[in-house]
Amino acid sequence: MRLVIVDDETLARERVRQLVSDFPGWEIVGEAENGRKALEVIRQTEPDVVLLDVRMGEVDGLQVARKLAEEATPPAIIFTTAFAEHALSAFESSAVAYLLKPIRAEKLREALQRARRPSRAQLETAWSQHAEPARAHVVASTRAGLVRVPSRDILYFLADQKYVTVYHLHGEVLIEESLRKLEDDFAPLFVRIHRKALVAKHYITGLERSREGHHWVRLQHCEEPLPVSRRRLAEVRRVLSGEDEQNNLDQLDEA
Repeated sequence: MRLVIVDDETLARERVRQLVSDFPGWEIVGEAENGRKALEVIRQTEPDVVLLDVRMGEVDGLQVARKLAEEATPPAIIFTTAFAEHALSAFESSAVAYLLKPIRAEKLREALQRARRPSRAQLETAWSQHAEPARAHVVASTRAGLVRVPSRDILYFLADQKYVTVYHLHGEVLIEESLRKLEDDFAPLFVRIHRKALVAKHYITGLERSREGHHWVRLQHCEEPLPVSRRRLAEVRRVLSGEDEQNNLDQLDEA
């Protein structure tokens, strides 16, 4: 993921740069010390996320955010400032997070993970234009009758013997289909993270590593993380870094 840092204080930019260097999958592609320069750098580098100081000279961070909102595909905005009174204005500008200085590593990590999540409009665009799966839903037989779950509401599939549990935004259902068939039908918007688990890429918010060396993915709307097998780790990292999405778009351009 590509990141631009905007702050009128050199030490503040250096602090953020050091923190981000500890987070895998993030690349700092530009910096700016004021609002005018920020707009130039952002348009030149096209970052995914902008860490934006609120209080700057002639053009402040809120003005920069409003200007970026006019773009067709604006970057996600994370505001950084020492002044808590700007929080309401920041969120009115559709920021994904608001960090108070001095910025703590864990708070920055959480904000960056939140910024990875595409907006609802971006999800709709991705689903309808770039990567429409072969199937639009799954159907499960329950005591209440047939239940139809739209593919965009599915968080992940988990296989167990002859059944697969479909975890979705409104609950869970059982279906009698193979994970292999589901993987084929719902490609390329889902990724296999384990021989028994298939996950919706756009709900993945982060990758964690335990002290024992095991890896887990965090999903939006899920309290518990899911295990990632060593065999699937590289593919999950590609998804988080954005390389997977870019490969899909390149393939579409070549088609």
